[in-house]
Amino acid sequence: MSTTAIAPDRARARLHELTVIDVRTPGEYASGHLPGAHNLPLDHLDAALPTLRKVAARGDLLVVCASGARSAQACAVLAEHGIAAATLTGGTTAWARLGHDVHRPDGARTTWAMERQVRFTAGALVLAGLLIGKRRPAARALSAGVAGGLVFSALTDTCGMARVLAKLPHNQPRATDVRATLDSLAG
Repeated sequence: MSTTAIAPDRARARLHELTVIDVRTPGEYASGHLPGAHNLPLDHLDAALPTLRKVAARGDLLVVCASGARSAQACAVLAEHGIAAATLTGGTTAWARLGHDVHRPDGARTTWAMERQVRFTAGALVLAGLLIGKRRPAARALSAGVAGGLVFSALTDTCGMARVLAKLPHNQPRATDVRATLDSLAG
């Protein structure tokens, strides 16, 4: 089963017939998501497979994230389990860039997009390694380690730093959020 991609304009035209699953962190989701999207963070996908199988049997699934990378990962996992799903080309970034409607929960706090969090953290660690390295040369290894991690991330299209940052409290769902999402999808 291969992963298909849907362009934002086509997805917008079909939004009424799609079940949209947003695999970003709750903080990212709160910063703006497609209308009607259900937040199911990528690291909770395995637990949601039985529910997503039932939802996919009722209609088409569209999986979204910020850029399309995590949603493509999610679609690959779903495909491994025989669940058909499409990814949104360019993610919510492309969706918003085209001027399509983006919803934000009332009173929700917003956090930076995961890619921005990664860029900030990587930059801060490299800078710290270089500054501290002036007095303690061994600290330059921090900068070298981050640089190596970024190269590995680019080559493998994965991001270990994003996985670590996703575990921070401001990126974590409450325990009941995932359950509530699965209940609303099953209903």
